[in-house]
Amino acid sequence: MFGIRFIKADPTTYLMQMKGGKILREGSGQSFYYYSPTTSLVAVPVGSQVLPYIFELITADFQSVTVQGNLSYRVAEPRKTAAMLNFALKPDGRNYVSEDPQNLRTRVEGVVEVLVQQAVSAETLRSSLQASDRMARQVEGALKTQPDVLALGLEILSFSMVAVKPRAETARALEAEIREQILKAADDAIYARRNAAVENERAIKESELDTEVAVELKQRTIRETQMEAEAAVQKKQAELEASAMEAQIALEARRKEFVGLEADNTRTTAEAEAHRLGAVMQALQGADARIVQALAASGMAPGQLIAQAFGGIADKAERIGQLNMSPELLQSLLAPQGKGRG
Repeated sequence: MFGIRFIKADPTTYLMQMKGGKILREGSGQSFYYYSPTTSLVAVPVGSQVLPYIFELITADFQSVTVQGNLSYRVAEPRKTAAMLNFALKPDGRNYVSEDPQNLRTRVEGVVEVLVQQAVSAETLRSSLQASDRMARQVEGALKTQPDVLALGLEILSFSMVAVKPRAETARALEAEIREQILKAADDAIYARRNAAVENERAIKESELDTEVAVELKQRTIRETQMEAEAAVQKKQAELEASAMEAQIALEARRKEFVGLEADNTRTTAEAEAHRLGAVMQALQGADARIVQALAASGMAPGQLIAQAFGGIADKAERIGQLNMSPELLQSLLAPQGKGRG
């Protein structure tokens, strides 16, 4: 009524009342009455804004990639923003008089695209696919110091790169290459496993050979020890045999000496006996034969005396005409001395 209006701003809207080129009042969440014919109202949203982006850019090796992410920012200095862009409201206090408020997002998006392109163009396709976090930190740092952003009074809250994707055919080629690398790695793993098995088998065989060599050396040492022991035993036996032989030779020498002594004794005894018999014979040489016979018959058994008597009869047989002997006489003569006497 009569041009007097009331306006109430949200807490996320920085409201400025200007009259005659001067700011009468300003602040977030302001509410007041104003005279519309002579008052200009400037409303700058100061709440955080999220700007999703998606760009198709070129890498350093001239490969096309699609970069997707988000930017979060807010208006930190509304006066700078209002000086760069027209945020004036219409007299009704509801709508903006220009499209600059919508152009703010476009200008911010343009700055982001330029910085992202600079980051991507410095990377190859492979590195860009793996360096999204590093490039995001690089772009975020550049945004915070970008003159256009500072001139607009903006504060960068966060910046992220959700994905960096190549074209479909390029992705398939990369997938094929990576798949081949994976298959090659699998083949290498199989080869390494087989090689390890061969190495283990060789180590086992070497260990078995070492064991066999050690056993053979031990057996050879045992055989050598046995041979040395047998040689020592044989040497000892030879020494014992030599000692026995020497003892036998000494015994035979002593036996020979004893036999010689015995022969000498026998010869001496025989010579003494012969000397005795010679002396006896010499003593009996002049004696009567009958006396000698009588001396020889002394001590003879009766049977021997009868036999001698028959010998004498036989010597005088030519002078005896007839001699009769009864069987009883012969039986008594032939009977043993004990029985005859009984």
